[in-house]
Amino acid sequence: MTNPQLTIFGLPCPTDKKSVVNVSSVPQRSPFRYPGGKTWLIPTVRNWLKQKAKASLLIEPFAGGGIVSLTAAFEKLAEHIIMVEMDKEIAAVWEVILTDKNKWLADKIYSFQLTHEHVNEELDKPDKLLQDIAFCAVLKNRIFHGGILAKGSGMIKNGENGKGLASRWYPKTLHDRIRAIEFVNNRIEFISGDAFEIIAQNINNKDAFFFIDPPYTVAGKRLYTHYELDHEKLLWLTAQLKGKFMLTYDDTTEIRLLADKNRLQYKTLPMKTTHHVEKNEIIISDNFSWWK
Repeated sequence: MTNPQLTIFGLPCPTDKKSVVNVSSVPQRSPFRYPGGKTWLIPTVRNWLKQKAKASLLIEPFAGGGIVSLTAAFEKLAEHIIMVEMDKEIAAVWEVILTDKNKWLADKIYSFQLTHEHVNEELDKPDKLLQDIAFCAVLKNRIFHGGILAKGSGMIKNGENGKGLASRWYPKTLHDRIRAIEFVNNRIEFISGDAFEIIAQNINNKDAFFFIDPPYTVAGKRLYTHYELDHEKLLWLTAQLKGKFMLTYDDTTEIRLLADKNRLQYKTLPMKTTHHVEKNEIIISDNFSWWK
């Protein structure tokens, strides 16, 4: 059971009651229907990034669906953005979208005839090129249960209103989102690599903003391919950062204790899951002068 009060360095303090963000009010930039996505957190992220007129560098070490990086790029909240992702399928999507293969992927999605036969042909294709891996990742993200790419996930059967596979397949919308990213890709650098290494390399950069959204301790195994993570090391490393940071977690006793151990300040923020269950998430930051 979690403590209903906020704590800072282990000391209880009055809670700031905030309302759950309506995600429909936030521009949808990502092509991913991403489990654990942070669209709901975007208003908070905007306040955080606006501590300066414009952040010179934003680093997102666990990029995933990339909504924070994309928002910062489109809204010019950061001059340069580094997205990092270890998962090879997700990384392939960003590597393709942020290069001259952007149009190829967008057009492939738009023209694809979504049938079980065509889906199986694409997924079973041998010797896939990078763009083929990217297309299959987007395809699975849209037709697998919950958008989950991890092993064990399977295709939607009935879907919404009996639409089956097509329930979450919006080819025109996906095409347009991918093509739009081309207008801001000069702001974004993508690294297919390890989050810990990138954080460590930039640990003394006082001008950097780090948005750190790791696989969570409870649902990570079900949602992600790379769910195993040294959370103790991550919080210790975060505490060493010279720049500004925001670290998000599910609200668990384990994370509260690790935050307290590393003398990290945190607050809680309400959100709704995809099943419309309201819960709290922990926001850890170097300061909360930006908190509204």
